[in-house]
Amino acid sequence: MAPSLKGSQIMSPKVHGTCVAAPQNPLRWGVDHKKADEIGCFNRHLAEFPGSWESTKLPAEMANQSAENSTIMFYDSVTGKPLFEAPKGRTWSDFHRECTVHGWPSFRDDEVVVENVRVLADGEVVSLAGTHLGFNLPNGRGNRYRINVVSIAGKPTE
Repeated sequence: MAPSLKGSQIMSPKVHGTCVAAPQNPLRWGVDHKKADEIGCFNRHLAEFPGSWESTKLPAEMANQSAENSTIMFYDSVTGKPLFEAPKGRTWSDFHRECTVHGWPSFRDDEVVVENVRVLADGEVVSLAGTHLGFNLPNGRGNRYRINVVSIAGKPTE
């Protein structure tokens, strides 16, 4: 199930840009805190460079979880709330291949934590806390959420 559309009021100015607070510091996978702040809280249109997720420690965690046949939970870099869990409904190989081909972590509807993620009318994907996550770029297989790793590298707070 795709996350429901919500008005852009989610992205109205808040305490820290569009976010309820600054991103956590440090973030998972050695992700750059400054870049997470810039892209997640003070940006509505830009993305990190394609393939930049591959220079983090995320690929190593993906390999470990694949070997254990388990999933990875991805958390909001600001709030630590769960946003995506992958892979679901596909193999690790398929998940990794899609991320690599598209240049960003790429999720499908089954992998979205719908309680915490919304897609705005223009395709922008955001957290309920106002973190810019990326964009929904549907293709022939349905919704594809192309997400900045700096926006989903939070640590769980629950």
